Amino acid sequence: QVQLVESGGGLVQAGGSLRLSCAISRSIFTFYAMNWHRQAPGKERELVATISSGGRTNYVDSVKGRFTISRDNAGNTIYLQMNSLKPEDTAVYYCAAEGGWGVIEYWGQGTQVSVSS
Repeated sequence: QVQLVESGGGLVQAGGSLRLSCAISRSIFTFYAMNWHRQAPGKERELVATISSGGRTNYVDSVKGRFTISRDNAGNTIYLQMNSLKPEDTAVYYCAAEGGWGVIEYWGQGTQVSVSS
């Protein structure tokens, strides 16, 4: 069983920054892509950022220019650097391992990000 463990969430004021980490028990290069998703109260879970095994990144429009997804060279950890945070970024953020065709094989337990105005 593959384990994904997120950390780095917390409470921050609008305009501030947070860096989320996701430690994975299997090499990220064995997956098609690694993703960050988020779910706000009363809303559906949405894909925020993705990094493919080849290193290509993609972001939802609402975070472009503010968030950056990256990974370590060892292939055990992915990150989400979040700058210029807004109250609407408040959500539980989940790390996910994608096996291709949008199929999520494994989820992390989530980490809460709260942005105060």
